[in-house]
Amino acid sequence: MGVDKGTAKDQAARAGAELVEDGMIVGLGSGSTSALMVDCLGDRVRSLGLKITAVATSEATARQARELGIPLVELDQVQNLDISLDGADEIDGRFAMIKGLGGALLREKIVAAASRLRVTLITAAKQVEKLGAACPLPVEVSRFGLAHTERRLQGLGAVTKIRRSAEALVITDGGNCIIDCKFAEIADPAGLDQTIQGLPGVLETGLFVGLCDVLIIGEADGVRQIEADRAGRRSTD
Repeated sequence: MGVDKGTAKDQAARAGAELVEDGMIVGLGSGSTSALMVDCLGDRVRSLGLKITAVATSEATARQARELGIPLVELDQVQNLDISLDGADEIDGRFAMIKGLGGALLREKIVAAASRLRVTLITAAKQVEKLGAACPLPVEVSRFGLAHTERRLQGLGAVTKIRRSAEALVITDGGNCIIDCKFAEIADPAGLDQTIQGLPGVLETGLFVGLCDVLIIGEADGVRQIEADRAGRRSTD
């Protein structure tokens, strides 16, 4: 399935896919923008003979990659990934992100942490001044003691909702549950991430801090690319 060049999301997906070079080990993200990016990679594999190996962050992405002829390996079969490409639900000016509305946050964070270059693909609507302004923070938790873990999250000031679909619990690919947490303000993403991860029953949070090296912002007529480095940020439009 080809990618229409006319939308901002498609532009971001295509630009991300074009960063992948022959011989790379690639982390494939999850979600709608990532799905478009995987389509682009599949086109390059078929039409250009691009030779890559990929690690998928979700079962849905893995199925899509297989259908497109993209070779997959398990993460533990490789030492590191050369690049990972994924979307974000929100991202602030310091590249801190909320991810996980699609439910793949645990695997997405493991793959990002194992990657030499982490690329985030978004449209401008995903940029915010402070995280949590528009979307809740997903927290992946053990099914055992679910209500107890939810109360601990409420004790941190979160308005919580256990994620369900048609009255049944939403279960992640890892067999866990998700509690969506709405905070009045997330002023310190790194600090909140550390605090939540210290709670018994919590496996991972959707706060991604220090896990974006390149931000690609799709627009109708192209993309803007911003790179993070030790000195701060620099634009490479």
